[in-house]
Amino acid sequence: MDRGAIRRRLALGAAVLAASGALALTATGTAEAASGGCAGREVRTLPFKTGITHVYKRDGYVCAVTVTRKPGPARTMSVSVQARGNRPVVDKGRYTHHAGPVTVHAGHRCVWIRGAVGRYSVSSGWILC
Repeated sequence: MDRGAIRRRLALGAAVLAASGALALTATGTAEAASGGCAGREVRTLPFKTGITHVYKRDGYVCAVTVTRKPGPARTMSVSVQARGNRPVVDKGRYTHHAGPVTVHAGHRCVWIRGAVGRYSVSSGWILC
C-alpha cells in the first residue's frame, strides 16, 4: 500500500468516527429534550387543551414536566408532584416551552400529578399506586 492510500483510509476512519460521535451527541440531546430532563421511563401522559404533562418513574422516584402545545411568548405554567403523605413539590412561573422537571421520592406510594398552561390544567388523582 502506498502512502496516499494509507492517508485516505486514516482520513476516512477519522471522518466516520467524528460523524458517529456527532450522531451520539444529537441522539442524547433529543432524548433529554423529549423527556424534559426527567430520568427513567415514561409511565403516563396527561393531555389537556393547552399542554401535556409527562410522568416518568425510576427507582422509586417520580418526575413530571408540563410542556405547552404551542411554544411562544412566556405564559404561566406549572407542574407539581405529590407523594401520598407529603406536600406537593411545585414548579410554577412564566415559561415559553415547559415547566419542570419536578422530582419526588415516592417509593411505592401513590402520587398526584398536576399540570397547567395558561387557564387550562390537568389533575391525575392518585396514580401509580
